[in-house]
Amino acid sequence: MPIAAPDKLVHNLVSRLRLRHLPLLLALERQRSVSRVAAELNLSQPAVTKSLREIEDIFMVPLFIRTRRGLEPTPTGRAVLAHARLTLADTDALGRELAAIGAGMSGRLRIGVIPFISRTVLDAACSFGLTQSPRVSVLVREGTTDELVAALREHELDCVVARTFYAPGADIAQQPLYREEPVLVVPAAAAGRLGRGPLDWHRLAGRDWILPPPNTPIRRTINTIFAVAGVAQPVPIVETYSIKTMATLLRNHAAATTIVPRAVAAELVEGGGAAVLPHALSWDLPPVGVMWRRQALEDDVVVSLVAALGKLRWEEG
Repeated sequence: MPIAAPDKLVHNLVSRLRLRHLPLLLALERQRSVSRVAAELNLSQPAVTKSLREIEDIFMVPLFIRTRRGLEPTPTGRAVLAHARLTLADTDALGRELAAIGAGMSGRLRIGVIPFISRTVLDAACSFGLTQSPRVSVLVREGTTDELVAALREHELDCVVARTFYAPGADIAQQPLYREEPVLVVPAAAAGRLGRGPLDWHRLAGRDWILPPPNTPIRRTINTIFAVAGVAQPVPIVETYSIKTMATLLRNHAAATTIVPRAVAAELVEGGGAAVLPHALSWDLPPVGVMWRRQALEDDVVVSLVAALGKLRWEEG
């Protein structure tokens, strides 16, 4: 009796699809050319073409079509590529976790953190693995909230400490940790002059601004305050999330100005050359929180980290 189409597809996936097929598909998506994939993977063009035909035979439909711009994935191809990325990310994570277990640890944890984060929370996240018995190997990756949430969804990270402006959904859970107020920071030599009198956004807009990268929660918040004040958003002289870079500019450039969370401002002031203006800003930054993927089987290490960070909420306020 012939196998029905859906059942045959499942049969093909279980019996014929191999892990080695997936890097080839991702290379085709990346390169959009059989010849370039052959060069990248050190294979002949006929070998790449033959492998693609074999894979498409497993799925029983084309995964790519030829266009003027090169190979383009079909709707089925896009679904398969999304699965391939997650599968390879999970495979890489498994291999590295097993290596950590082989070295006598209890597992591995991949944490994403934003640069503007409380020292207390960063210390707790980074040292979490050392407090476990047996210890946990920890990877810490820094990035913007958008980058880290995307990496979380791509299974490249296990949890993220970032601005929780995302509405939790079916795939992502989150727990707010603390709120911070934003403050204005300028070179120490300019603080006395700029701190006198009421807050004047028109005056401040003419200074040389150091701002976070575009499309980050803090940058969007800063853009909003200028819009509410009826002042054109300044074109930044430098866009960075690097505290070290900001400290250098504030120390050496008399007109440098930035807005950062108070905890970050404290680090800049400690480094010398920077000061916080006394003006209160009547707007809030999105709270910092921990985010993780919802899964049928919760990761015990992630659950333990979330619980440990949750205990810091009242300390951070």
